[in-house]
Amino acid sequence: MAAKPRKCRHCKAPFVPARPLQVACGYSCAIEVHKANTRRTMAREKRAARRRARPRRDWVKLAQTAFNAFVRERDLIMPCISCHMPVNYNGQWQAGHYRTTAAAPQLRFDESNVHRQCAQCNSSKSGNVVEYRKKLIERVGLLEVERLENDNEVKRQTVEELQAIGKTYRERLREMRKARA
Repeated sequence: MAAKPRKCRHCKAPFVPARPLQVACGYSCAIEVHKANTRRTMAREKRAARRRARPRRDWVKLAQTAFNAFVRERDLIMPCISCHMPVNYNGQWQAGHYRTTAAAPQLRFDESNVHRQCAQCNSSKSGNVVEYRKKLIERVGLLEVERLENDNEVKRQTVEELQAIGKTYRERLREMRKARA
């Protein structure tokens, strides 16, 4: 049985392959195809190495994004914690931290410290902290609020912990959305 004609991967000229897996019409084209494959492989490995060598701040960002999305979904049927902006508010909703990540980075991923907040309160009114505290006491209780206010232990998550946090909150978000559907 005669082989079907193919196009050379390098020069695109038609040829009849002598072997089953032949992709080039001749030796010089085969060398060029091999070089191209090697360049692609090296580029793929370089991208993978770059992914592995991400700085810690990138992992913090990724984990924070997953956590914030989880918080916004968790509090989906609740109004703004500071001003009671109604649930059907069409503006932007954010995950507002009672104690900011700058003031208390150890509470960055504490679910009691973060609640759904409208963009006006979180950004324009710097968190609207006085009203936030009042409503936070109603939601989580005075003891929990005092725990948050007195937690000054410095804790810095490792890259592995940040990866695990991001993964956990992405999974919890997926499950929550699946349950609501």
